Amino acid sequence: MPICLYAAALTGRNILLWLIYIIVAGLVWWLLSWLVDYCGLPQPFNKVAKVILAVVAVLFLINAIMSAVGSPLMTW
Repeated sequence: MPICLYAAALTGRNILLWLIYIIVAGLVWWLLSWLVDYCGLPQPFNKVAKVILAVVAVLFLINAIMSAVGSPLMTW
């Protein structure tokens, strides 16, 4: 489909919800990253935990962006 058809789904409400999702995901990622550092996990486990957090955050953001245009990756 042409990209211009997807632009019709981007309303002000969807953009605002998308921004809220980004802010909440960033805060949750920062808090969990801080918690992993605070717990003092040994070095290999620390990096693995941070990579898992980053992957989950990216999937959450991709889902938020896709739901803004009308076709979410996952439904809750």
